[in-house]
This record gives sequence, C-alpha cells and structure tokens, in this order.
Amino acid sequence: MKKLLYATLLLAAVACNRFKNEETARTPPGAERIVSVSKQLTEMIFALGAGDKLVGVDLSSTYPAAAKNLPTVGYHRLLNAEGIISLKPTVVFSDGNIAPEAVMTQVRGVGIPVKEFAPSKTIPETCQLLQQLGDLFGKRPRADSLARQLTADMQLAADKAKQYPEHPKVVIIHYGLQKNIYLAMGQKSTGTQMVAWAGGVNSLNASEGMKPISPELIAEAQPDVILATDFGYDRQGGLEKFKQLPGVALTPAAKNNRIYRVEEHDMVYLGPRTGQNVLRLQELIHQKK
Repeated sequence: MKKLLYATLLLAAVACNRFKNEETARTPPGAERIVSVSKQLTEMIFALGAGDKLVGVDLSSTYPAAAKNLPTVGYHRLLNAEGIISLKPTVVFSDGNIAPEAVMTQVRGVGIPVKEFAPSKTIPETCQLLQQLGDLFGKRPRADSLARQLTADMQLAADKAKQYPEHPKVVIIHYGLQKNIYLAMGQKSTGTQMVAWAGGVNSLNASEGMKPISPELIAEAQPDVILATDFGYDRQGGLEKFKQLPGVALTPAAKNNRIYRVEEHDMVYLGPRTGQNVLRLQELIHQKK
C-alpha cells in the first residue's frame, strides 16, 4: 500500500512539472541557504517573510505559489541526498517525517546540519512553531501577528459552528482513482480534524490518516459532501466526471452535486491559514443546494 501512495504522489508531482532542479537565483556569499523538506515549515517560512532564505524544497511544498519556483529534492518520504547536497545548503529544515533515513545521514556526513522541528498537531502548537521560527529569523513580531490572527480565526469558526444544528457527513478524497482504488483521508488525519472544527463529521470507515479505499467503502460512507483535492478533481475534469466515478456515483454528495474542489495543501497540515481554511470549509459543507 505504501508503494501505491508513493507512486500516486510522484505522479502528482509529474503533473505539476515539479521535477525541475535548476537553481533559480544566485545567493550572495555567506547568506543563509535553507532546504525545507516539510510543507508545513515551507509555508510558515514564507508567511514570516523569510522565503528568500530557501534554496530548495520537497515536492509536497506547494504553498505559496513561490514555493513551486524553487528546485525540488524529492518527496519528503522519498528524498534524494544528491539533490539536497547539490544545492549547497547551510542547513536542512525537517519535521522528522522523512525517508529514507539514510538520506539525512548522507547529508550530515558532508557537513550539512539538519535542524528538526516538532510538527504541530494543535492550534497552540502551531502558534508556538510560528514563534519559534520567528525567533530564528528575527521576525518575532510577524510571528506573533500570525499567531493572533490564527487564534482569532479559529475562535470565529468555533462560534459559527454552534449555529449549525446539523453535522453533515463528509468524505475527503485525496486522489481521484488509481486502479479502482481511491486515496482518502481517514479518522486520524488533519483533514478530519478540520472538518470537525467546521461542524461536520468524516463518515469514512478508516482509522488511518491516509488510506487506499475501495469504491464500496466510499459508497458505504454515504457522505452528504465530498471534498476532492485539486489533483484528483482536476484529473477527472471537473464535477460532472468526478460524480460518475465508481462508489462516488452512489452517494448523496454526487446526487446533489455537493462535491467540492479543495487544495490538498489546505487539508494536510496546520499553518497560519488554517483558521481561514476552516471557515471556508464551513461555507462548503453547510451550504444548501
């Protein structure tokens, strides 16, 4: 199953034309050169106004748009040591969710330090991570501002959630269809937590964070709403094609045209925009057709 996930993500990368590895700009001698192999850290670094310190990212770092212009070093679970080393970074930033482990051993072996940050799983932890990075880049006021906005957005979402008497059943499909198997977000995923914050419930019978799912399980979940991430939705060609997929076609979501395109990077980690994304999910899952 892991091979299927890797293959799918690599296919997504091909579709996005992100296997470029040319350095897009020269960095002055002595300047900090960071390779980030964490999409969460990449977004935060840009949000803090320190994106100019980045010289490379992993393939999953797709937000903001400027991140797509940077050289890539492979998917964070399938990294390439030579690609990292070739960018001559002064440090590699990681959240520990990397593979193969030997890659970081090689990177350290040539004298490149690896700085590991604990990934944030809660809003307070996300605020703390923003502030930690803010201190590191000398941008603590900006970090504090982002943390305050995130906290305020989440409070607004919590207040709005109380206004909805119903809790729509939702399924999050990460990847359209590959050999009659979907990739969907299970109960332990960040996407599920975001749906819960928005006042919905993930009705898929899968405990894992990301799991290959059969069309039968999609139909069995009977979601009122399907959130389809960008790559799979676009690959199918839009709503009309997506709602005809096996399993999907048998759901209330398909019958009522309640299948919505969402950005994958908005659903898989917490960051400064999470509150805004939860508010957007509320609009999607609670709107009536």
